Amino acid sequence: MTNLEPLFLAYIALWGLASLVALAIVLRQPSDFAFTHPEYRRFLGVPWKLATFLLAAATITLIAPYTGDSTWDWFDGLFMSLLAFAGAPWVVGVLWLSARRKAPAKQLYVALCLWLFSASWSYDLYILLRDGHYPLTWLPNIFASSVLYLSGGLMWNLDWHSGRGLTLSFLEPDWPAAAPARDFGKLFWLALPFMIICATALLWFFLP
Repeated sequence: MTNLEPLFLAYIALWGLASLVALAIVLRQPSDFAFTHPEYRRFLGVPWKLATFLLAAATITLIAPYTGDSTWDWFDGLFMSLLAFAGAPWVVGVLWLSARRKAPAKQLYVALCLWLFSASWSYDLYILLRDGHYPLTWLPNIFASSVLYLSGGLMWNLDWHSGRGLTLSFLEPDWPAAAPARDFGKLFWLALPFMIICATALLWFFLP
């Protein structure tokens, strides 16, 4: 590994410490975090969410080596897709609840760390270990990956209730309980704007 500039060393120490503190908070009281519950796995396991995840993950992973950006390959395309699907729906919900003062500060802290680790820090660490230097694209990657991450989090929280129409799962008092089977035709058209946002972000970030 090549020598790192003091700025990057300080940045790594900062986000490394932040990540360890977040992990310690979760391990201390895992029941306070919905993503540790079986209900959250059932919430993500709804067929249309799995289908859209597989489509998005396959697209990002397969095109990564052909973008002209040497920092993207099949491995980071895949693990960042997995992290987004596993965490983004919970993170977006917690951000909303925190804005409404309905989530404790520790959940907000963990959500912010999970967001940044999934969209940025894990990528930075992988490139550092793979290539021996901090990625020059670390800053634009934060913005581009965050657009994808938050769009995915919103999309996988979409729901449809008869009589009320479109809603977001984190607005419901039992979130993140798995919703019963919905009309995927309706949900597809509701999810389409988020898919377009993700595709636009991919084109902006990947194309030279």
